[in-house]
Amino acid sequence: MRFLKELRVLVLFSMMAFTAISMNAANENDEFDWSPVVDAIIHVESRGNASARNGQYVGVLQISPVLVKAVNQVLKAKGSSKRYSLKDRYSERKSREMFEIFMSYYNPSNSVEKAIRMWKGGTGYSVRATQRYYRTVMKYVDFD
Repeated sequence: MRFLKELRVLVLFSMMAFTAISMNAANENDEFDWSPVVDAIIHVESRGNASARNGQYVGVLQISPVLVKAVNQVLKAKGSSKRYSLKDRYSERKSREMFEIFMSYYNPSNSVEKAIRMWKGGTGYSVRATQRYYRTVMKYVDFD
């Protein structure tokens, strides 16, 4: 009986430690590597063409003016003086930065699925409406 009690305590302690580690990792957004996801989205959105344009969406990640505005609002809320312009959407480096800033605010748990679906359907995305896009992007995600 004592063995079972000790085992329960050990299991409970392990679960608490795992939860604490997981929560800490989720809060350290700067350490999360979005590269495999962004690379896949770039492939699907523009095939890597920095000059790609589809209406108001431009650049390798097909960024809209609304997203630039949202990123600038996040930066302002964080007390940063950095701001992005519409021209910055044509820079792959700056587009990647905007993606990461957007995700740090709207996806702090670093959910890959949520990131892909939000990129297609916005912060209020519908799983059903983003299903095809999600599956397509996931074909190109390489976590190795």
